[in-house]
Amino acid sequence: MSALNLLDPGVLRLLAAAAVLLMYAALCGFIYRAERSKQQKSEQDAAALGATAEGVTPILVAFASQTGFAEQLAWQSACLLHTAGVPVRVLPLGELSLDELARTERALFIVSTYGEGDAPDNGARFAQQAMAADAKLPQLHHAVLALGDRSYANFCGFGRRLDAWLQARGAGALFERIELDNEDAAALTAWQHQVAHLAGTTDLPDWQAPAFEDWQLIERRVLNAGSVGAPVCHLTLAPAAGAALPQWEAGDLVQVRAPGDPARPREYTIASVPADGHLHLLVRQERHADGSLGCASGWLTEQALIGDIVPLRLRAHSSFHIGANAARPLVLIGNGTGFAGLRSHLKMRAAAASRSPAWLLFGERQSAHDRHFGDEIDGWLAHGVLAHADLVFSRDQAQRLYVQHRVLAHAQRLREWVAEGAAIYVCGSLEGMASGVDAALAEVLGVNELALLADAGRYRRDVY
Repeated sequence: MSALNLLDPGVLRLLAAAAVLLMYAALCGFIYRAERSKQQKSEQDAAALGATAEGVTPILVAFASQTGFAEQLAWQSACLLHTAGVPVRVLPLGELSLDELARTERALFIVSTYGEGDAPDNGARFAQQAMAADAKLPQLHHAVLALGDRSYANFCGFGRRLDAWLQARGAGALFERIELDNEDAAALTAWQHQVAHLAGTTDLPDWQAPAFEDWQLIERRVLNAGSVGAPVCHLTLAPAAGAALPQWEAGDLVQVRAPGDPARPREYTIASVPADGHLHLLVRQERHADGSLGCASGWLTEQALIGDIVPLRLRAHSSFHIGANAARPLVLIGNGTGFAGLRSHLKMRAAAASRSPAWLLFGERQSAHDRHFGDEIDGWLAHGVLAHADLVFSRDQAQRLYVQHRVLAHAQRLREWVAEGAAIYVCGSLEGMASGVDAALAEVLGVNELALLADAGRYRRDVY
């Protein structure tokens, strides 16, 4: 048998392909080990909080969180109790069964409201199933911290509905429901005092959110000049005064404090990854009926000058992180400025050279003007980061077509991708797009299957 010629072009191609496969396998193994390590750490933390003397029942701390703030407050509440020697069990509301709740004596519910009164995704299963049951909970004593935003008509709608349901089932109150408008310090302090009273301590840890930091507007460009829609601006920002660029994960958010409205920060999904060297945002300009600009969007898209300081702070958005889905196929669905969250995930996947396929379904108004980052999409297709890119533009034909129609048109492919382990990420407007996509997914996959995907972390949404 002749010796293998290592200089032969065919052999070189085989060796190169083998090297790529080995690198990809190593990457997948690294991601799996990292995610498993984080999962084991969470399990260990939860076990440590729940460690208790025989016969002592832990206090249940259940949370329903969309952007992560309610989850953060749940763990902070649990740690306050645990530090004082009170055993605690923490879990998402969607993982709480009615049978388990019927055995619980004391529970704290920390829940946000999504849209106009809905439960967050990780509380939807409980809201749809458990709260539809005629359960009896006379042994339960509970308290509710309801998170909301008074700019919505149904302020704290889900928290109020949950509290009313618990009372109707016979549960008693540990103390009256507390409602938190955004990050109202007085309401947060009131909750701390009540939890500290349960713990038998007067020590109150610092739960205040991180301070806003100075960032500088480096660049701003309009992505959709000539569109029938409002201007969409791509903003580039960097830490001011030469400060180091902080780290964040794809899917995270920023809060921006506009000069004209310092008391109510606005949240935007980050459209870049730290490796880009800058923080990118996509902001659509809002204009009120009287012609005036929206306070934050108007400032960011028009009034702020290049070089101006933008007060900003990062916020982790764990429910939209890639998490254990790093090696899975991804179905990325969105519209408008929701491309920001999808772009960050695609950038992360491209940098990791992942060979798991990704499929983009994206909707906007006009292909001639609203094909945001079209060159990037073409590049991701050419290099195999994207297996498919289905773009739909509602105004390009007489019949209005939206991204949910494209989901229905590709029903068979979607079922095949999910059967092969794909995770679905949705980013964009809650009204219209997200509700339409949710209904389309439920029609294609089935309501129960979609709920199971959400429970498994394979259906994640960042919608506003």
